Amino acid sequence: MRIIKLFLLTFFTLVTVPCHAESLFFEDEPVQDGLNVFDVSATFADIYEKLDTVKWGGKNINVAIESLEKLNSDAHIAATDERVVLVWKDAIIANYPRPAAGDWNGFGEITTALVLKLRANDPVLHRASTSEMYQLVVDSLMRGIDENGRYIYSRAAEITEDGRILTSVGLEGARDERGNYRVTGIYKDSPADTAGIREGDLIVAINGQNVSDMSDVDLSSEMSGFNSGTSKIKLLSPSGEKDVVLRRATIILADADVVHRSDSETGGILEIVVHKISDNTAAIVNEALAKYPDVSGIILDLRASTGDDERAAAKLTGLFIGAKPVMRIVETAKEEVEVIPGGAAVTDVPVVVLMSNMTRGTAEAVVAAFYENERGVLVGTPTAGSARIATRINLENGGALELLNKAIKTGKGRVIDGRGIFPIVCLSNIRSSNQQNAFFLNVINNDFNAQDFNRDENVDPESVRRGCPTITSGADEDALSAAVAAKILTDKKVYNKLVAE
Repeated sequence: MRIIKLFLLTFFTLVTVPCHAESLFFEDEPVQDGLNVFDVSATFADIYEKLDTVKWGGKNINVAIESLEKLNSDAHIAATDERVVLVWKDAIIANYPRPAAGDWNGFGEITTALVLKLRANDPVLHRASTSEMYQLVVDSLMRGIDENGRYIYSRAAEITEDGRILTSVGLEGARDERGNYRVTGIYKDSPADTAGIREGDLIVAINGQNVSDMSDVDLSSEMSGFNSGTSKIKLLSPSGEKDVVLRRATIILADADVVHRSDSETGGILEIVVHKISDNTAAIVNEALAKYPDVSGIILDLRASTGDDERAAAKLTGLFIGAKPVMRIVETAKEEVEVIPGGAAVTDVPVVVLMSNMTRGTAEAVVAAFYENERGVLVGTPTAGSARIATRINLENGGALELLNKAIKTGKGRVIDGRGIFPIVCLSNIRSSNQQNAFFLNVINNDFNAQDFNRDENVDPESVRRGCPTITSGADEDALSAAVAAKILTDKKVYNKLVAE
């Protein structure tokens, strides 16, 4: 209770004034500069009121109207106990009475009025749609609280406002020397995939027009856009010429991909690439483990993985470690919640966990759980150290605030946020073919130069990152990751040594 009182005191000291302000807008002028001022004011009032209810992981909340000046370097907002003044360069362009404590409607109107003044002077803000305006303004309001927080505009409202959703026929390609369009890739389960188009096929005409006569812009617009549309395509494939009708549709990408590299003697290696830690990912991985129970090793690729759902992270990690602590969630300075999977592990196959500076959120906790339970070998570069979980606050307009206000610790209580998790085997930055060949030779000789910096909480994270820098070439990183992971998983002595490093 004491923490809550301190939180409210910090917030309300910013808005104390003895009386409520009168409305800044007239009922007969609801729309100004393309914005419905009453709807916008109501949304901002809702945002202020609901931000007042959030726990901030021990941090003081400091929501202030002054933060709006971050929208433009020429703007400066000064708020006294009685007035809110907006200065543009050297001129005062707004001067309003400051609302009373808890007068969320008053703060909503003040915010809207300031935004209108800023739009009149800032071309970028003036051109912004309602959804873009909310994102810009809320970002500036929240930057002092949570730099990763964001405003999620209502999908229904966005469709009403813009009338568009990005769609695609689900293929990629490039022109050949004759100007025709050669298919270089197909999105799984997309309209192009369903229609039987395959990599290497040649598109020679669209809607009766030769592709060679179409501009790149026209060609691109037929493949994707902000609404649905039908394209009649003449296709040349190894089986001959055929006509295909494609209708652009919303493409849904999976949260995880699975590749089984089979081997008749060992069962092969299962490569699991996780894009986002989610319930869907846990289900995909569970299904893959059941489908390929005899593999000799698993590569869990979390190099570009993120997530903010602790329950989904527990489900995924529990498949490998069982009912052991995966992480702790810090909601306030004195309150932690331990997250433990509910079931037993479904596999004991050796695992190599790939990680990088793009491994963020609950994905970092998953990496840490494999490390703390000696369940896998960590390979790559240090994780981002951005281990926070979101609180989602639904707003009355159908949108929401997403605030990364909950810090994550490992299952054993180690701090991850701001620090990260360090690999046991660091993939050094490769700058020449000679260095690459030398590294592969070391891999063959089992010389991984393995080091564990995770145990020493006093080690400087930045010094570890300097000693284990990110790899500048994606192709180099993929090649090294594959070679190192395969070597570790196919040599039990190496694997056991590195797990216990």
